[in-house]
Formats: sequence, C-alpha cells, structure tokens
Amino acid sequence: MPVLPDDRPPTVAVVGFGYVGSCLSAALADRGLDVVGVDTDASLVAELERGYCRFQESGLSEMVLRTMADGRLRVTTDHAALDDADVVVIAVGTPVRADGSLADEALREVCAELGRRLRPGRLVVLKSTVSPGTTRNLVLPLLEKGGLTAGRDFALAFTPERLAEGAALRELSTFPIVVGGLDEESVRTASGFWRRALGVRTIELGSLEAAEIVKLADNWWIDLNIALANELAVFCDLFEVDVMDVISAANTIAKGNGSVNILTPGVGVGGSCLTKDPWMVWRAARERGVEIRTAPVAREVNAAMPAHTAALVLRELEALGKDPAGARVAVLGLSFKSGSGDLRATPVLDAVRALTAAGVEVRLHDPLVDREAAASLFGLEPERSVADAVRGADCVAVLARHPQLEGLDYGALPLAARAVVLDGRDCFSGAEIEAVRRAGHVYRGIGRR
Repeated sequence: MPVLPDDRPPTVAVVGFGYVGSCLSAALADRGLDVVGVDTDASLVAELERGYCRFQESGLSEMVLRTMADGRLRVTTDHAALDDADVVVIAVGTPVRADGSLADEALREVCAELGRRLRPGRLVVLKSTVSPGTTRNLVLPLLEKGGLTAGRDFALAFTPERLAEGAALRELSTFPIVVGGLDEESVRTASGFWRRALGVRTIELGSLEAAEIVKLADNWWIDLNIALANELAVFCDLFEVDVMDVISAANTIAKGNGSVNILTPGVGVGGSCLTKDPWMVWRAARERGVEIRTAPVAREVNAAMPAHTAALVLRELEALGKDPAGARVAVLGLSFKSGSGDLRATPVLDAVRALTAAGVEVRLHDPLVDREAAASLFGLEPERSVADAVRGADCVAVLARHPQLEGLDYGALPLAARAVVLDGRDCFSGAEIEAVRRAGHVYRGIGRR
C-alpha cells in the first residue's frame, strides 16, 4: 500500500487549474509544497507566464504569481508533469447537462491519461463535484486500466470542494477537509496528506460515496434555504412587512446544534455549484427509482427570482407614473455574487433580459467584472462609472452589492427626479434606506418597502 514520503514534503500535481484548482495549488505552494498545475487551456498558461491571473479571488492573484516566481508553483499543459508527483488532485470542471446528468468528458480524459502514468505509491484524490458512485464506478476503472490496482498499488480518495468565492484562501486554511476513500488505508493516507499539507482538521468518512454526497448536501441545503428566503420575501410583501425584520427575529430561536438560519433573499442564485448540484441529486435519485422533490422545487423558485425582480422594477416605475417602455434603468452589479467578478450563471442576466423585453433602456456597470466578458454576455457595453450608468436613470437596480457600490450618495447622483432604488440583494441598512428617501427617491427591496 502506498506511503507518502516522510523525509520531505510530497510533490503535488493539480489537474484542472480553474477557480478551485488555482486556489488549491496556490495554497499548497504557499505552505512550501512543490506544486504543478496541469490544464488544457494554453491561453491560461500563457497569461500566467505573462504575470496575469484571470481568477478574481481575494489574494489569489498575488499568491499564484508569488509562488510561481519562487519556483514552488508552475503551470503547464503537458500531462508528463504528472509523472513525478506523489499526490495527484483532480479538480476539473464537472457541469451537468440539461437532463441533470454529469457531463463527464473532461473527467474521463484526465483519468484515462493519469491511468497510463500511474506508478506505485501514489495518492489520487478526486475533488471535482460528482454524482455518488462516480469515483468508484468511473474514476477507479479508468485509473486501473494502466495496470495498477487501487488499494494495493495506489490510494484513491474523494475530498469535496466546499469553498465560497471571496473567502476561498481563508477557508482552505480553516475549514475541515472531508475525506472518503476506497479503503481504510486510502482514507488514512489522504487524511494525513491534507492535515500535513494545509494544517487543517479532517473528517474521515466510511466510503467514497459518503464524501461525494457531503458536497451535494451542502449545496442542496443552501439552495433550499435561499428558496425559502425568497418565497418568504414574496409572502411578507403581501402584508407590507419587511422580510429582513422577520428573518432577523426568526433566526434567534435555538434549533438542533445551532439556531434557525434563514438566509437572505435576492435577485436569484448563480455560480457553477448551486445551479447544478441540486439537479445532480435529482438525477442520481431518479436513476435509482426515487423522485426527489425538494431539489427541483428550490431550483424553480430561485430561477424565477430574476423575473420577479424585473417585475418589481416595472411596477414601481408605473406607480411613479413612468411608462416602463422607454424608461431608463441602471443596473449596478452584474456578477452572480456580491464581492465577486464571476459572471457564471449570473441571475442578473435574466433580470436584464426581462427589463429589455419590457422596452426598458438598460445601462450596466460593474467595477469587478471583465468589461469585455460582460459585453459579450449581456450584449450591452458596460458604462465605466456609476455616474455614467445612472445619468438620467428612472431606476437604479443594485443587483450585486460590491464594496465599491456601498455608501453611494443617491442624492448627489445624476438620477431622474423621483427615481426608484431597487435593492436586489436586500443589503441596504435602515440608515441607507432613509438616505434614499431623504434624497426624494423610492426604496424597494425583495420583500422590503
């Protein structure tokens, strides 16, 4: 059975240098390990060699470039770099198809390539989010095609990725790592590696499948919780009650090992995980004859929020006597999450499309997103400043609350007289709401007025 070296830090190869792979690689290299990132995107590698890191995460660019300059991290498209690694972590993207099935082409290619390069004594860790049983039924056979046997010649483990954008590097150094393995020795080997490499606590589970389900359970819960918050906001609106007052009070009751923890409503849910992982749960259960109901319901609720948000804008414009057809709406914040420049599956896109379909003139601004990427996705060229975006606007819709968009003086902005300020993330404080009203404008939130 494989044993990682005791006399030196293990060398690590991370296959898939996307958001997860880059964060993990940088964190490991920063702790003194020799790390190589392997990715098929030649343009990504070229950018890094020029000193540019495309991933927007607090502290990531600096850490990646510093560890590359120090020689502890290198990135390549050459899979031969896998040959000398003691540990191989697979972190390739695993999207789902329209029917909820795993799009596993990239994973298959990586495992087939790695299987040809495996040598005895290695630890292979899958970190990509997958359906339960994928590590055992897909990854394992592909790796063993190279002639080695898992559990005898090499260790195989699954450790779910559970990072939140904006806090990934901090969480890598503080969050416990969940470990499931093919056998007890694989669990011990992988658990020991993570404790040694990242200095964090590990949670050892009894099977690969248990560890695979942990990530799905986390995101299933988050999506459900946000769906509850969103429908609670709609419900509170019927009675002209501030949903944030209700949530704040409801969350004070103790329950189980913690307390009730209703999250915050908003324009919708985006990103690469919450929009797909519940469907992965649904599909995996359906393939085994069980119909999971909560996952698709939460998805439907959250997917409807961009249209609901756009409808709020249109109703408030009409209440002010402004015809939505021809009205000007400035959308501030385009990414799927406040404090991030990530446009993947952003719910803001559907909100903008709904406004445009109603005849609204939409102007865009986001201080964090790549302007070319935003123009390509939205079909509109973003404005370079808040002032340019809001000039003459009948409504300002704050749909991603970046730090740069906090504390705006709505009285000083060049808005139309008596404009609507829409809080699409329900992040405005009471003082900010009063400031909007003192400026002569109308505040509206998701379940707030």
